[in-house]
Amino acid sequence: MADLERIKEETLAYFRALDKAATHRHHFRHADEEGGLWYIEAVPDRGELVVIKQAELTSAGRLHRYSWEHLEDEHGFLTDQAIEPEEDPLEAIPAEEFLRVWTR
Repeated sequence: MADLERIKEETLAYFRALDKAATHRHHFRHADEEGGLWYIEAVPDRGELVVIKQAELTSAGRLHRYSWEHLEDEHGFLTDQAIEPEEDPLEAIPAEEFLRVWTR
């Protein structure tokens, strides 16, 4: 059990450090098969784009937010997979659009 807590603390510290130190942020939107929209904020780290914030706006209008401040809940979790905008079905969006949803 102590190992799981340590891993969680290290994960939280990693995402927090990325968020706090970020000088360049990328924002994307993705529509899922159920009619929901995913909003993503990612930062470069070691040659990859790492998601530091993600918001899911479900087709029913519910908003679920994930970041280092709230890694997971019964609905989902902050992805731990780097994204590749050239290969993943993502649409680049302005930071203002991401923030409008994130702060909703």
